[in-house]
Amino acid sequence: MKTVLITGITGQDGAYLAKLLLEKNYMVIGTVRSNRCTNTKSFQYLGIEKDIILEELDLLDMANIIRIIQKYKPDEIYNLAAQSSVGLSYSQPIGTFSFNTISVNNLLESIRLFSPDTKLYQASSSEMYGRVENMPIRIETPMHPISPYGVSKMAAHFMVTTYRESYNIYASNGILFNHESFLRSGNFFIKKVIRDSIAIKNNTLKELRVGNLNVKRDFGYAPKYVEVMWKMMQLDEPDDFIICSGKSVLLRDIVDYIFDRMNLSKKLIVVDDSLFRPNEIKDIYGDNSKAKNILDWNYDDSFYDILDILIEEEMAQ
Repeated sequence: MKTVLITGITGQDGAYLAKLLLEKNYMVIGTVRSNRCTNTKSFQYLGIEKDIILEELDLLDMANIIRIIQKYKPDEIYNLAAQSSVGLSYSQPIGTFSFNTISVNNLLESIRLFSPDTKLYQASSSEMYGRVENMPIRIETPMHPISPYGVSKMAAHFMVTTYRESYNIYASNGILFNHESFLRSGNFFIKKVIRDSIAIKNNTLKELRVGNLNVKRDFGYAPKYVEVMWKMMQLDEPDDFIICSGKSVLLRDIVDYIFDRMNLSKKLIVVDDSLFRPNEIKDIYGDNSKAKNILDWNYDDSFYDILDILIEEEMAQ
């Protein structure tokens, strides 16, 4: 039985990945900042709460990381922990950069010194590319991040490749574009729009307040994206992959689709200038052909079909 360590396991990706690995007979250890305030609703929703070992871990404390690695000797580590809100990174740039870089550096150095056979998956982000001249985005596309979050992810990304090339450790970057599920946190756009629309439908909210709807994003389905994370770790050699749908969708079209599904008046959509970001990517989408060809990943889902799944799942709860 293989042993796997998942940081950030309480997030949507961590929960779906844990479920996938348990089905593949892995021993799954998840790390949390504190057992006292850990929300395990995602595990309960997926029916895996009794199958995961939870350990407290401060990723800014390298000695703590070394202790966990020496205790479990994991075959694979999936680093999904981060300050992952782009919007929040504008108000907390130093904290975002510090955590998202130091945590990765500590993991890499702990593996190099104490567990060189352990494989590391690092969750990179499409935000690293920021404003680009040509699309679709490929691995070799020049990076021009425009948010503190994007800058922090870019720094961590290149530290992973540096350790891979300099110390010959197995470390790979999965560059994920936006991906959604029922387990997504409520502060993310798709989750907020669906929840607020249901609240309007139920007469518990008067209107939907949103920021800039004139931007486009590449959206996918989280349960299928975590499959690529695992497939990457099964390769003989480490490598970096873009995980995306390959198409971008206008945010306004998404909101209109959800309102039409719920028979809501679009007059209840209020664009609030205070919700605009200081800097915004107008359009972004990636090229997933490398993942499809090398990892045999089959993904051609329409995001509107995924929206139907998310709406039905949210309403059922």
